[in-house]
Amino acid sequence: MRKSISAAAVALGGSLALAALVVPTAATAAPTTGGTCFDLGVAGKYGEFIEGNDTHTPDAEGAVAVGGNADFRGGFTVGNELTADEVAALPGGYSLVVGGNLVHDNSYVGVEKGKGVYAGENQGGGQLGGITKGKSPIDFAKEFANLRHISTELAKTTGGAPVLDGRGITFTGTDTRTNVFTVAASTLEKAHEVYIKVPAGSTTIINVTGDSYDQSKTPTTGFLIWDHGKNAYVLDDKAQSADGGAERAKLLWNFPTATKVVKYGVKDKGSVAWAGSILAPNAAFDLTIGAPVNGSVWAKSLTGSGGAETHHYPFSGCLPGGTTPGGSESPKPSGSATTPGGTESPKPSESATTPGGTGSPTPGGSESPKPSASTSAVPSPSASHTGSTGGGSNSGGGLAFTGANGILPLTIGGVVVLAAGGGIVYAARRKKAGNAS
Repeated sequence: MRKSISAAAVALGGSLALAALVVPTAATAAPTTGGTCFDLGVAGKYGEFIEGNDTHTPDAEGAVAVGGNADFRGGFTVGNELTADEVAALPGGYSLVVGGNLVHDNSYVGVEKGKGVYAGENQGGGQLGGITKGKSPIDFAKEFANLRHISTELAKTTGGAPVLDGRGITFTGTDTRTNVFTVAASTLEKAHEVYIKVPAGSTTIINVTGDSYDQSKTPTTGFLIWDHGKNAYVLDDKAQSADGGAERAKLLWNFPTATKVVKYGVKDKGSVAWAGSILAPNAAFDLTIGAPVNGSVWAKSLTGSGGAETHHYPFSGCLPGGTTPGGSESPKPSGSATTPGGTESPKPSESATTPGGTGSPTPGGSESPKPSASTSAVPSPSASHTGSTGGGSNSGGGLAFTGANGILPLTIGGVVVLAAGGGIVYAARRKKAGNAS
């Protein structure tokens, strides 16, 4: 059937308008978080921030705050790696805060940089270095309300799943700002090695679900992070880390519901350095007897001895959000996660498929990125993104989002194109009328 010029013009205008509205929604839209980051508050300034009791020896490289009793009977030193600026940023300049009793028997407890304070009793005859009795400068109840709020909000974003294959579990992300993963503690416990590969400079959030997590069950023997300069995985420890520690500094392990977390460390059998900071506000955290956490630990209680230290590598990533406890719900990256029981929606920048899937770089496979592998590096971010030390608010951040964001500009574009289509129709009719006359 032959169409008139007017009908053809209408069809063309409508097609252009439809294309303008439909095609862009298939692309990744801008983040929906407004560029804000959750503020970790005072807690973010401490490498070991404990709500209840802390039983630890022999030292912590960063600042330590304990809301309950501090049992340092094996001897304890604090803050050797702190900078002058970091000390100045601490409340009252206190790099050691004990809200309860300071228990040390005849052992030495001292502050290397900054000063220390305990609010309870001095239970010991050993020497104290730079530590005096006084009121705690920290409201632990307030700080932990904030930490629990952040932990809960982060867990609401169900991220991409890692790939468990043989001895290793691999977390692969592609977003240049924020990569979120969700893994069951029971799955994570099956891994001997943990591999993490994300774009340089991006924040990595790993939500671990379940009531408890124990690295010694398999056990876990190494955390390896992709180094973009070396184009290979690097085992994280004190002497080395991927990209000079830049990736580790923006790695957060979130345990929103766990009441117990155990790092691997068995006497005479080995231990593992845990890369990244750990947010476990409801958990009794056991550092065990060997190897450190290369990051901060925020937990309900803590125990550790021997080489089980907290190394001073402060978290500097951006945790997308920005609300305070009791405030309005934090902006969620709409469409970036699957909701329990709901239909699947685009996941935030996670390119790995589930176990048994195809196209996923998994340890042991033909495309397996191992520490010695030559897999090409993930591209660096095209735009700069700097996290705030301690998680303070700053620009950047936000989860990858594919969906309705940007509807307004697309709608405006559609209106413009529709107007153009109308112009085509009008011109065609004028031409037809002229020919007829």
